[in-house]
Amino acid sequence: MMHSPIQFKNLSLSFPHKNCFEAFNVSLHYGEHIALMGRNGSGKSSLLKMLMGVIQPSEGEIFIPNDVCMADVPQVIDEFSSLSGGQRFNKALSEALSRQPNLLLLDEPTNHLDARNRKSLMRMLKSYQGSLLIASHDVELLRYCVDTFWHIHEGAIHVFRGSYDDYMRELHVARHAAETELTLLKRQKKDMHEALMKEQARSKTSRAQGEKHIKQRKWPTVVSAAKAARSEQTSGQKKQALQDKKEVLLHRMAGLALPEIIVPTFSLNTEGVGDHVLVSISQGAVGYHQSILQNIALSITGRMRLAITGDNGSGKSTLVKAILNDPSVIKTGEWIVPNLSEIGYLDQHYSSLDSQKSALEIIHDQVDWPHAEIRKHLNAFLFRKNEEVNAKVINLSGGEKARLALAQIASRTPRLLILDEITNNIDLETRAHVMEVLSVYPGALIVISHDQDFLDAIGVTDTFTLLARGS
Repeated sequence: MMHSPIQFKNLSLSFPHKNCFEAFNVSLHYGEHIALMGRNGSGKSSLLKMLMGVIQPSEGEIFIPNDVCMADVPQVIDEFSSLSGGQRFNKALSEALSRQPNLLLLDEPTNHLDARNRKSLMRMLKSYQGSLLIASHDVELLRYCVDTFWHIHEGAIHVFRGSYDDYMRELHVARHAAETELTLLKRQKKDMHEALMKEQARSKTSRAQGEKHIKQRKWPTVVSAAKAARSEQTSGQKKQALQDKKEVLLHRMAGLALPEIIVPTFSLNTEGVGDHVLVSISQGAVGYHQSILQNIALSITGRMRLAITGDNGSGKSTLVKAILNDPSVIKTGEWIVPNLSEIGYLDQHYSSLDSQKSALEIIHDQVDWPHAEIRKHLNAFLFRKNEEVNAKVINLSGGEKARLALAQIASRTPRLLILDEITNNIDLETRAHVMEVLSVYPGALIVISHDQDFLDAIGVTDTFTLLARGS
């Protein structure tokens, strides 16, 4: 059943510590497939909750016609506690669809789905006849399942109708234009400063000469005061005009906030890696009370980039735990793995970070560097202000935790780095930072991820696929 347009009128959302967006006006028409994009904490989930009437906007209204039948699947599903994350989502989605909604709201729907379930969900969403509003950072979903983007950015919601790739191209063009303008403005600012300095020097010289002429009575007494005043006024006007132009330039420059890029430096270089075998498993088996995986044969060399794939429950995390010598995992067969000191582990919860320590302390625990060197290293990972480097991990945002975990790895670079679903719950900007660092990481990678775009971006070329028990 179709529904009448949903009207968003002057919608705003703000909290005491931040303004998410304001003055949002749009109509949501039946059949639109819309992606909500933006940084973590920008207000995506809150906007979904406004539609459901769970929270109220700071200002404005949402007019929902009576013919709208709404169903939602939240990001955190508390029901069905005996099931896995993927099973919980599938159960919640089935219940939502059983209401035959003409507006379906989804919050990060692919976070806990394996490759098979992701493809199944995307096929369903692409063919869904009703209206969709999805909060997601999943590039594959954004590329194939939506036709409109609501991007929450710098206090506003920007609407774009078209494909994800078209939108990315538009953002790239806008970024290039902003970079060009910023370069021009910096040059103009420099020229303005030099002009202001020259005018101040000229004014000072002119005033000194005027005072000299008055003393030497070269100017008539009646004219001298007026002439000096006019000179002073002209100089003041010129300086004020230059100052006004400078303020306009600074304001325009402040509005061109470009995403920053991380250029990491690793303590391990490619020359020190080599192509020797880091991991060798033959006739391996792993499990707990009973075997989960058998007949494991795997070899990983110094520069290899390997994705471990398989359905939920196939044993991916168990295999990684075995490589990490987790005592809870029972393993048999022939295993050669590096010492733990040569292995780095990065998961979506950033468990390598002590929540009660600061960024400065995290790096200090890794390396014996002078304070200035640690600050320089953190600066490369965009920790620049004193309050940023001294804030405890528990108070950092998800993006900041991701950057700090990467800084930790770069400061004392492991020969083997294991990544466990690290793209879950991170926004596209943080995702870009993670890819910037990992694409130039010099060692071997083992990656658990269902995000093919991410795997391609960081140069993963090999795959080790696990079959679920009974397959």
